[in-house]
Amino acid sequence: MDGTADRPERGDVSNSLSGSTVHGPVVQAREVHGGITFNYHQAPAPRPADRRPDQVPRPVGRFVNRRHDLAHLDGVLIEDDEATAHCPVGVVSGLPGVGKTATACQWAHHNQRRFPGGQLFIDFAALRGSGSGASGDRAGGAGADVSEALAMCLRALGVEESYLPAGLAERTALFRTMSADRRMLVVLDDVTHPAQVRPLVPQGAGSALLATSTWRLGELALDGAALLPLDTLDAEGALHLLGTLGGQRRIDAEPEAAARLAELCGGLPIALRIAAARLHTRQRLTIADLVAELTDEQSRLSHILVSSVHEERTVSAALELAYRDLPAPAAALYRTLGCLPGRSFDAALAAVASDLTSRQVQPLLDTLEAASLLGVAEDGRYRLHDLVRLHALEGARQAEPPDTERQIVTRATGHYLALTALADLTVRVDRLRIVDLADVLGVADVSAAVAQSPFAGADAPAQDAIAWLEAERPNLLATLRAAARYGLDRQTWQLSEVLTVLFLHHRHLADWREVAELGADAAARDGVPAAEARLRSLLSRPLLDLGRDEQAREQLEIAERRAVESGHLALQASVQEFLGRYLDRHDPQRAIAAYRSSLALNIQADEERGAALAGYFLGCAQAAAGDLDTALTALEAARRTFLALHDRRMAARALADLGRVRARQGDRSGAAADLSAAAGELREQRAGHYEAQALEDLADVLDDAEQARDCLSRALEIHQAGGSPRAAELRARLAG
Repeated sequence: MDGTADRPERGDVSNSLSGSTVHGPVVQAREVHGGITFNYHQAPAPRPADRRPDQVPRPVGRFVNRRHDLAHLDGVLIEDDEATAHCPVGVVSGLPGVGKTATACQWAHHNQRRFPGGQLFIDFAALRGSGSGASGDRAGGAGADVSEALAMCLRALGVEESYLPAGLAERTALFRTMSADRRMLVVLDDVTHPAQVRPLVPQGAGSALLATSTWRLGELALDGAALLPLDTLDAEGALHLLGTLGGQRRIDAEPEAAARLAELCGGLPIALRIAAARLHTRQRLTIADLVAELTDEQSRLSHILVSSVHEERTVSAALELAYRDLPAPAAALYRTLGCLPGRSFDAALAAVASDLTSRQVQPLLDTLEAASLLGVAEDGRYRLHDLVRLHALEGARQAEPPDTERQIVTRATGHYLALTALADLTVRVDRLRIVDLADVLGVADVSAAVAQSPFAGADAPAQDAIAWLEAERPNLLATLRAAARYGLDRQTWQLSEVLTVLFLHHRHLADWREVAELGADAAARDGVPAAEARLRSLLSRPLLDLGRDEQAREQLEIAERRAVESGHLALQASVQEFLGRYLDRHDPQRAIAAYRSSLALNIQADEERGAALAGYFLGCAQAAAGDLDTALTALEAARRTFLALHDRRMAARALADLGRVRARQGDRSGAAADLSAAAGELREQRAGHYEAQALEDLADVLDDAEQARDCLSRALEIHQAGGSPRAAELRARLAG
């Protein structure tokens, strides 16, 4: 049985729970180090056209200064003539840690009312992958990042997965259409190339785009963009920030030393915050003492980092002093966090990575936060600034044994593997898997683990599981890359396989391709032909959607050989089904043969749902080839099996296809009955995409023009709610 055929349907692991108090949902999977608490922004439901997205993060606390820069942005991004077709673009550039993101978020926050169409936010650093585990070399390159950024924007504007285009050009065109009637702001953080900006410029009158980058991106000036280099704070601004963060009384008590401290921090907000945190946490430390320490540290670094710029020495010196102040356990955790893949983490992952309990790790995290070495996001998750992460990683490489990074990545991978396995099982238990989830979770009964999973108590557990996977996607990908790089082949292919459940629901095609490639290669190295066959057949799906049909065929050929080598009948049946999906495009007769082979193998393996799916696709292929009577027989058999398995969604889809076949046979009344019943069942199953298709086909066979119009009106309602490009076609059809 292969539950992956229908996309809209829904090494050793060492985790540990040792007597700690856990607040929130928790999962027990073999040994769990620390409580696993789920803190994440739930993936937003598709938004109706009249709802506004509000994605820009709230500004950092105690944001001061930058009045001139904010006023400059006002002049650049706020057009006097709201009816102008021109969309102003501003690019804030500057050193790491100078406050680019904070400034952009502050401006967006102060100008929310100017953009009634909403505010979108894309973090390109998260799309590229970050942390010690990220290689930076993603399948598809920068174009993949832009394509995914467009997909994120389209989802926020209400486009459902069913209507999300696969290609970059199609996504760009749809974004232009969706943004044309909105006055909105798009904020792009950590851009590295002008090509990441141009496709995301909104089309609506009065809209604006604001980007941040460590690069000047001068090419965008040729397109009319305004470039705003963000300088370090001047002496007055630096003292203001120190006073706000460290206490104005202390600044007033030592004005000369405070001025020297601001000078030594180079006007960099990140360095000033770390220095202020030291003053706050060490009340007996005078500003003069801190100046002496920082002067000595910068002098030492100037001999070590001869080629480094002054600002790098400034931040390194401030970080080194803060690091030396840490108690030994907090310093050890700091070094551990520098080795973590991904850009954010929760207390549970910190506990797993450091081999501590939740009770032990929380006060250490609080210490790092108080020292301004750790930031806390709105959802309660933690994040290291990129410069802080590099410092922590360098500290780990100097102070820890050589194998430390690999051990931390191994623990993080095991943590995410157990949680992703539970999410996968929550969405669908009866799906073909090569990975032994009972072994991964350390349980005898997988169904019992599902019943006790963190998602079990939700109102919609499957949706909650997908929401968690979506929120954790950047960290999951970074962890997978790190696992592959460190040769953790067994865990790499296992995580790749269970992570597939996300991509069956959300069309992250570049990510899916990369995940499947990493997993298939790892399975080959691990000598598990069944896993390699499974992942290479899955890889054919994003390749086909990306228009890489020849590569998909090559992967399927390898998958066929490995599946036969494995002797796994259900897997062989699944590979034949995937092959049929490829052949539907290129050789319909061979597609029919592939589906027949899949059907026979599923029957031999006693896989009822797999046989039903193969029979369904066989009937569709036979109908496409014009063999209508045979197609009816196959589709009727598939529908009966789906009903017996209580899979009402697939049963309704089969009924709709029966109606289409009857329509082609000239049986208009029979077709109308099937399509009408199917549309009703699909509506009950909230399968709007398929309901709309059935309604459009039903309108074609109805003799009553008013009834046909009602069907098309309902279909239009579905397409409009889902952000489908077909909405415009249906409006034109109804108007005619």
